[in-house]
Amino acid sequence: MTGEDITTILGKGSKFDGKLTFEGTVRIDGRFSGEIQTDGTLIIGESAEVEANIRAATVVVQGRVRGDVSASESLSIQSPARVQGNLTTPNLMIEKGSFFEGHCTMSEEHSASLQAVAE
Repeated sequence: MTGEDITTILGKGSKFDGKLTFEGTVRIDGRFSGEIQTDGTLIIGESAEVEANIRAATVVVQGRVRGDVSASESLSIQSPARVQGNLTTPNLMIEKGSFFEGHCTMSEEHSASLQAVAE
């Protein structure tokens, strides 16, 4: 995970549909459907079920994600995560015991363009 303090939690048993934008670090443990955009850190907990297109600086996935994920700094898929979608990041870690189905693009150029869009 990250050394940052979590600023917001969408807890287990909660459900949210829509567009989520935030600063800092957010942890999702419930169900989320829609779009997530931030220049901060997104943590998707083990109990989370997320169906969304995600654009963030850092993404840590431990739960289920269906959708495209663009991480300008890093993306970590940790066991027992299940990710279905296309990934774009300059730094990727997929832990043994996790599942990934889709395509992955790793490029330093993409990282710079994502940061320019966020500014």
